[in-house]
Amino acid sequence: MANDGEVVEAVESVKTLVTEVAGTLKPAGLPPRMPKAENGGGEGIKGEFDMEELKDSEGAHDAERLVVVANRLPLNVERKGCGQWQLEERGGGGLVSALRGAKSDMLWIGWAGLEVKDKEGQRTLTEALKLQGCIPVFLDSGTLDLYYHGFSNSVLWPLFHYLGLPQSDTLDATTSLDAQYAAYQQANKAFADVVMSTYQKGDVIWCHDYHLMFLPKYLKETNPHIKVGWFLHTPFPSSEIYRTLSLRSEILEALLKADLIGFHTYDYARHFESSCIRILGLEGTPEGVENDGRVTRVSAFPVGIDAGRFIDSLETPAVKQELAYYQDQFSGKKVLLGVDRLDMIKGIPQKLLAFEMFLEKCQEWRGKVVLVQIAVPSRTDSGVEYQRLAKQVHEIVGRINGAYCTFSWTPIRLLDKLLKHDELCALYACTDVGLMTSLRDGMNLTAYEFIACQHQRQQKGVLVLSEFAGAAQSLGAGALLVNPWNVREVYTAILEALTMSEFERNERHQQNYKHVTTHTAEAWASNYIRELNDTIEEDELRTLRIPPSLPADDAVRKFQRGKTRLLIVGFNVTISAPVDAPRRRGDQIRELNLGLHPGMKEPLTKLCQDPNTIILILSGSTKEALDETFGDYNLWLAAENGMFLRHTSGLWNTNMKQKFDMDWAVSVKLVFEYFCARAPRTFVESRETALVWNYKYADVEFGRLQARDMLQHLWTGPYSNAAVDIIQGSKSVEVRPVGVTKGATMGSNLIRIAESKGPDFKIDYLLCIGHFLSKDEDVFTFLDPEPRTQRDYSYRKMENTKDRLRMENTKDRLRVNGGRGKSMELTSNSRPSKWSLLRTKTFPSTLPEPDSVEALDAIIDVSKDTYFSCAVGRKRSTARYSLPSSDEVVLFFKALADAL
Repeated sequence: MANDGEVVEAVESVKTLVTEVAGTLKPAGLPPRMPKAENGGGEGIKGEFDMEELKDSEGAHDAERLVVVANRLPLNVERKGCGQWQLEERGGGGLVSALRGAKSDMLWIGWAGLEVKDKEGQRTLTEALKLQGCIPVFLDSGTLDLYYHGFSNSVLWPLFHYLGLPQSDTLDATTSLDAQYAAYQQANKAFADVVMSTYQKGDVIWCHDYHLMFLPKYLKETNPHIKVGWFLHTPFPSSEIYRTLSLRSEILEALLKADLIGFHTYDYARHFESSCIRILGLEGTPEGVENDGRVTRVSAFPVGIDAGRFIDSLETPAVKQELAYYQDQFSGKKVLLGVDRLDMIKGIPQKLLAFEMFLEKCQEWRGKVVLVQIAVPSRTDSGVEYQRLAKQVHEIVGRINGAYCTFSWTPIRLLDKLLKHDELCALYACTDVGLMTSLRDGMNLTAYEFIACQHQRQQKGVLVLSEFAGAAQSLGAGALLVNPWNVREVYTAILEALTMSEFERNERHQQNYKHVTTHTAEAWASNYIRELNDTIEEDELRTLRIPPSLPADDAVRKFQRGKTRLLIVGFNVTISAPVDAPRRRGDQIRELNLGLHPGMKEPLTKLCQDPNTIILILSGSTKEALDETFGDYNLWLAAENGMFLRHTSGLWNTNMKQKFDMDWAVSVKLVFEYFCARAPRTFVESRETALVWNYKYADVEFGRLQARDMLQHLWTGPYSNAAVDIIQGSKSVEVRPVGVTKGATMGSNLIRIAESKGPDFKIDYLLCIGHFLSKDEDVFTFLDPEPRTQRDYSYRKMENTKDRLRMENTKDRLRVNGGRGKSMELTSNSRPSKWSLLRTKTFPSTLPEPDSVEALDAIIDVSKDTYFSCAVGRKRSTARYSLPSSDEVVLFFKALADAL
């Protein structure tokens, strides 16, 4: 299983890097106080805390600290009496090995490995562990069994290792799964409570492995600004395997709350991203997964080992003594070594069968080779499957030894125990062929340990490595890669390794030794922490804030007081009819024929009849679509992002001083139609000033790949120098003339509306509400009377020149350039002054400019208290406020109508 051992071997080297990661982590020590355990044994150290106390504690600390959260602590705990505890370092594993040698300025939070029911025992154990830089999470035996042995190791672990989900022919299995899932969430919440009870401002929270997949969600719900990373030490399966999990969406959504998600290999990261795209319908980006304007970084960080620890151990007297013993035991024989947990994924039976085939076909090697197989028991309490595996392994070993052994030679030496570090180093050093042939493995660090211990040997050993281990991507250049399911291929590799020339042995070893000694555990942890800090900095630039809900009561009161009220309203998603279709990819027939929300008709009619209320429908839709829907209402229509304007009682007028150069449209449409033929359920929307290729109804991953291919065609083709903007929406690609946005056309449209009303026209209440593309959200900031820098955005304040410079460098990295008309700044740190779009003349030359800036000042007289901008269906936006869907918009407009 993915083991707490593997999760433990990584933390011991990270403590040495805490002060070295580009100044990102500084020694902080343990928290000044710990909450006393006031709860029972099943709840853990929860401690009551609220956000106000959290703010106070944040202000009291400036240093950053690394907080590692894993299922198990790196210590074995044994109770010796009342208030007496014996603490010993746990054996090697992935996480413990990678973070070995850490200093005390790192905090480790995890389960202590035993149930402590009494409050006094919890208190004394907490105090004892604090001295070792650890904080325990207390779980009762019932929760632990369902959370750890149940959902974690009976559902997630087999699934992630391609063993499939447990099957049963009774309904009780479903009920049991529900109970396990509930316990899994409860345990994750207990971990989150302990983390937050010890949290200090600036702490970096690093969560580990599949046991804690809900932890990022619970932490972010408590404090959205906390730095959270999550790393998986097992494989992540392909989306076709993962999607069989009934609770697939909930787990993915919880993980995406993290700032950085790390995997051992690119394949695992790609599988995770694919699952998010196919199951949640989200967008993948080169950085990770985008969800409501926020990007969760997904990347690969291959873990290593503390190679120096193994190399230095070879010089110790204890290892030299063990090495001399093994050399005497195996004198005159070649040694093959396998070091595995007795686990279904380790492929021990297949390895033994390959060795049997080798003895059968290569009779000249009988008596000259010994296979030493270390099979460490890992799940002695996990049921009949592991008992059956242990029985199978012993039967195969007995059969082979019975068939081929002599008085002076036993082909296989099977050890059912964990060797001490000195014994293992000596065994690695005297091995001729390392057989690491797991059926599926997150990384397999035993291959790294074998390489490190071979360096002082004159005739280097050869590594035979499974292609299904994560280490294959790192050590594949120097190893003999095999398919462990192919017994004949493994037998052939054994023979090749034993007969390999000394020159090739040395070449292969040097290749892998260089990787093992440079890509260490410390480098792995350092890279991850640095990437996490960079991710958060870039996210502060890239990510729009999460606006609060629209204060409907206040907006209605200000609406009542207004003498001349302007309501700028989007159409699609904002006030369009909802589609009652549970399918994730939507109902294409229904959505393509959307009309006005049924509940919107009555309030809209009433508002349109009010002489002091002006309504402007602002949409990217065509003139014909708006005419069909709103032709019977007394209001203004702005089609194609405001390029065309009319009152429903008049004719359409254009905002173009002269006709756009649309010569590019013919060739672009051919490109769009070509991709429509390649991607089923995609379609083209043709407008007078834009073309849109839409793939919202297609397979999301395939559509995304086609969109990437299309963008390459558009950005590097004959359109690269055309005066066009190429805009990638959530599930669309749009090409429109440069500068045509809702904000860019708004000034001219307001002037036209004012001209129709007379010289005394002045707006004293303004509402702008809609679901707009990010590029079109400039209409919110264009109309906003208050500069963006004065508003409560979540961008981090620059406290000193160094921070400003680092942020500027980060911002440069986020700029995307692609020829004329395609330079895109992902964010801006401040809003220009009022009507800056007019002052700086950023309109395309084909758009009219108002006669003067004063013209707009003369007709719009709103303050921050009488201006309301609201995004609909977007969690992150430049708007001041938000509403989740058109249903809430309808309720709000009913309140406005009633206020008349």
